[in-house]
Amino acid sequence: MKTIDNDIKTGQFKQIYLLYGEEQYLIRQYRDKLKHALAADDDTMNFSAFSGSDINQKEIIDLAETLPFFADRRLILIEDSGLFKKSAEELADYMSSIPETTYFVFAEKEIDKKTKMYKQVKKNGSIVEFPRQNETTLSRWIEGRIRRNGKNITRDAYALFIRKTGDDMENIDKELEKLLCYTLEKDYIDISDVNAITTEQTENKIFDMIDAVALHQQKKALDLYYDLLALKEAPMRILFLLSSQFQRLMIVKSMTNQGFGNKEIALKAGCPEWAVRKYQSQSRAFSMDQLKQAIRDGVEYETAVKTGHMNDQMAVELFLVQYSAGK
Repeated sequence: MKTIDNDIKTGQFKQIYLLYGEEQYLIRQYRDKLKHALAADDDTMNFSAFSGSDINQKEIIDLAETLPFFADRRLILIEDSGLFKKSAEELADYMSSIPETTYFVFAEKEIDKKTKMYKQVKKNGSIVEFPRQNETTLSRWIEGRIRRNGKNITRDAYALFIRKTGDDMENIDKELEKLLCYTLEKDYIDISDVNAITTEQTENKIFDMIDAVALHQQKKALDLYYDLLALKEAPMRILFLLSSQFQRLMIVKSMTNQGFGNKEIALKAGCPEWAVRKYQSQSRAFSMDQLKQAIRDGVEYETAVKTGHMNDQMAVELFLVQYSAGK
């Protein structure tokens, strides 16, 4: 991110930028920064945006070859194209012969570093990954936002807020805006404010559900499930999230047993570092064999639903009953 900020500050731009990663909030922030720096806001003649997987490579190349109209640069923004996950030979070859007046910004959720497109952009431009931010970075960002609004937040309120919102910056931004508006007349944000206004993410309810399963609290696990159904969550999405959590628990348990540090575990498990301790606690309730079996059972229940052998709501109920039963 600092390289992009520096390019904007100095005016020394690369001709190609690839922004990718899990943190879509930051990708959009830096996409817009580059757009504002490379093209005037009202310049519809020299700025073109494309999105989706049906992009015509020849059309893009023809546009890139067109000289800018009464401007120094032509900017082409391409988003969620999948060009970095499939063969895009024509456009990949073109990346090394772009006219000096043309600039590309690609914004993608997922990429494959083995593709020719990725290698060509790496050779001729700048690639920036935007992963989920760690606990320290999120803490600085959130507390900075709160202080700029003339407020403070208690330690307990902050811990509850981050537990409810998760580590997705877009969701944090939305929930933080609500919280700041709700506490407009207050100097301090406390637990009661967070409880009153912050929406808990589905993933957090899934976490609580796994907690109930681990403690063999069958009624609580099922009540949480019915709460999610009442919120119009699809049973198959709930089953997917449950299976994903068991997968994460397996990774955390395995790496903890091997002596890896929490930072390494968080990176491999795809979760914030602060959450590792909670997953370690949950994973102790299961053996490795049980975790592996839970993942296999999740796949079997999903297959049973897709082949019409079982109702989707019943499949999740059976899964929860099976794993929350006492030993």
